Amino acid sequence: MSAHHSQSGKTPISRFSPRTPESIEALGISENLVLDLVVRRLLLEGTSTLSALAKKLRVSVPVVDHIFQYMRKQQLVEVKGMVGNDYYFTHSASGRQLASERFQISQYAGACPVSLQEYHGATKEQSAKLEIDRRALRQAFTDIIVTDRLLDQLGPALISQNSIFIYGPSGNGKTSIAERMLRVYQDAILIPYAVEVDNQIISIYDPVVHHAIETEDPDIDPRWVLCKRPCIVVGGELIPSMLELRLDEASGIYSAPLQMKANNGLFIVDDFGRQLMSPRDLLNRWIVPLDRRVDYLTLRYGVKFQIPFELMVVFSTNLEPSDLADEAFLRRIQNKIYVEPVSPSVFDQIFDRVVGARRVPAEADSAEYLRRLCLREGRTELRACYPNDICNILESISRYEGRVVSMTKPDLERATSLYFAKT
Repeated sequence: MSAHHSQSGKTPISRFSPRTPESIEALGISENLVLDLVVRRLLLEGTSTLSALAKKLRVSVPVVDHIFQYMRKQQLVEVKGMVGNDYYFTHSASGRQLASERFQISQYAGACPVSLQEYHGATKEQSAKLEIDRRALRQAFTDIIVTDRLLDQLGPALISQNSIFIYGPSGNGKTSIAERMLRVYQDAILIPYAVEVDNQIISIYDPVVHHAIETEDPDIDPRWVLCKRPCIVVGGELIPSMLELRLDEASGIYSAPLQMKANNGLFIVDDFGRQLMSPRDLLNRWIVPLDRRVDYLTLRYGVKFQIPFELMVVFSTNLEPSDLADEAFLRRIQNKIYVEPVSPSVFDQIFDRVVGARRVPAEADSAEYLRRLCLREGRTELRACYPNDICNILESISRYEGRVVSMTKPDLERATSLYFAKT
């Protein structure tokens, strides 16, 4: 995905812009934790300089220098020489011993974490505030056919930033609509590499989920990464452990649960009701977060703490809402949007778009003929997915027969009889 740009062509900067801390106190975490990071990083590097360590740990040189002076006093380092005005140094024997002890506890030697308190403040400050109208929404959904009626339901739901329940028969674009919601955000946010809780490190920034954007601001605290707002999509694979902290036994590092990685963005539960975890379990797990915008996580040894739940949850399902959740829970999902089967005119628009995009030669009345084929044998609804799916089959037929793809009535008959199960 490419980064969103503002109208001026420049990447927008987050409203939250922390300055680079120039002292240990300003970092907001304990000096011992910073010492641990420096000794572990130096063990990995072998020999290093103040500026190289500062770059690796994403802190300022004065912070590393403060730790270095302490290590020198304690005879934990040996200076090998100078590189310009910078010290070139390595661990002493006792420094190496301390480093391997600290390494047994945790192997984390990456970007210095931010405090939980600072993370709370940043997430609140960066909560999405949308100004959007039908025209802007139409722009975001420009590559799919969406009715004005549906846009006029989506608009207020997105502005409210409350959770959304999208339901209706399968094949009408619920997932496509949910995934395009992210396009309405034109801004960027800062996400920390890691957060410290009770001297434990929780890693948050995940390049698989978070799309980093280059920033020109050299004064922003480098422990934060400028990113597009995240969008996490989970389907049937969702299990309860994905919503809790996960400790990697080997490294001693916690990895943030999905909803924490999705903070300040979207969390889409696709095919809701078909997860390995039951709808009831998921809804019970999130009843407080959806209501109060906070969640509670627990460290391995029982310490419980609060994190922000500043995200928009979108449930997408083709099951009946009343079969999935009781009244009390459905009340907490304030926006319920029904995506209905498509009308003949919308079906024809989708058909024209698909055929045009794929350059499939079609007879003039092909859309109408396909509609008739889709509605025979007791079927009563047209679905948005039919034109694309049938085109896939037509392409396979033509490849099988070694000819150019075409859309004749016999071809459409053949494709639809392959596509629809006999009732």
